[in-house]
Amino acid sequence: MLPPFYDTLFAAFAFILGACIGSFLNVCIYRMPLGLSVNEPKRSFCPSCKYQIPLHHNIPLLTWLVLRGKCANCGGRISFRYFGVELLTGLLFLAVWLKVWPAGAWVLALPYWIMAALLIVATFIDFEHFIIPDEITIGGTVAGVLLSFAIPTLQGQGTNVAGGLWSLVGAGAGFAALCLVVQLGKMAFGKKRLTYEKPTPFTWTRRDQEADFIVGDEAMLWSDFFYRGTEQVLMQCAWLEIDGERFENAAVRCECEWLHLGARKWELVKTDVIRGEVTAVTFPREAMGFGDVKFIACIGAFLGWKAVAFTIMSASMFGAVVGLLTIVVGRREWSAKIPFGPYLALGALLWLFAGPELVRWYLAMTLPA
Repeated sequence: MLPPFYDTLFAAFAFILGACIGSFLNVCIYRMPLGLSVNEPKRSFCPSCKYQIPLHHNIPLLTWLVLRGKCANCGGRISFRYFGVELLTGLLFLAVWLKVWPAGAWVLALPYWIMAALLIVATFIDFEHFIIPDEITIGGTVAGVLLSFAIPTLQGQGTNVAGGLWSLVGAGAGFAALCLVVQLGKMAFGKKRLTYEKPTPFTWTRRDQEADFIVGDEAMLWSDFFYRGTEQVLMQCAWLEIDGERFENAAVRCECEWLHLGARKWELVKTDVIRGEVTAVTFPREAMGFGDVKFIACIGAFLGWKAVAFTIMSASMFGAVVGLLTIVVGRREWSAKIPFGPYLALGALLWLFAGPELVRWYLAMTLPA
């Protein structure tokens, strides 16, 4: 039996380790969506002046507070997110340690810490960019399976093979469940049709392999409509001009790479500008991104199939509550700007810290004695 002093020492170490890891997670959150290496440059740099931050100005939590959220080189503002991610990671690492250490399951701290780090990176990237990188989802799923094989108690199993197999079951259950939700959502809500009382101007402007699509006051990226590659955008145009060639009363069918007008078609990668006025537009849309499907597979690989069911239900409840609150305060558009990934991450953390207890309490309340 270790003296109480060691409890405090280990807890402090867990928090400090988490804060240091949080500093690296900030690098991942900033660089990964931009396609930048998380290893080069090795040191963090100021987002404003790109000055590489020296070690003595890169102390987690303290540096941000001492410099009051500003770059020591240019004085540019450093987002509070950097401090918040370090603090959140430190607190989660501490919470994990306080969960596993008294139970004598300290070996589970490593996989839970890794999972918590993945959840944090996925959440903040999804908030800002509405994507969850494959390095997090697929890489996390592989990590969950390997860790479950190496530490079978992660899945409540006694052998390495059983741990790895049940991790695969959890990942597969998560993938299949949300994949079904995506397919059903596509069938129910796969199209959005907008009609305009008066012809509304629109422009389509190619930008390398991407294109900007603006209808009225709404600006969108062309690639956002073609998640699967088989979707179509339909437009009823009062008039239409394709690279200077004009058409009247045109019904247009657009695929990801082609525009069809009657028997003619244009390859969009060779088209610079399309403009005109529309009276109706039909957009394809997804009920949920496929990144969320891979994300729940990652969660299932770490926590198992029971956690998958709990996480999906919890995430749906969180989304419903947020939606109701935004309606109450008259800001319904806010809920549309929150992706589903953060709800999944919150549901997974709830399972990790209190899920089985909540399930037992619910069953005790609802089932007859």
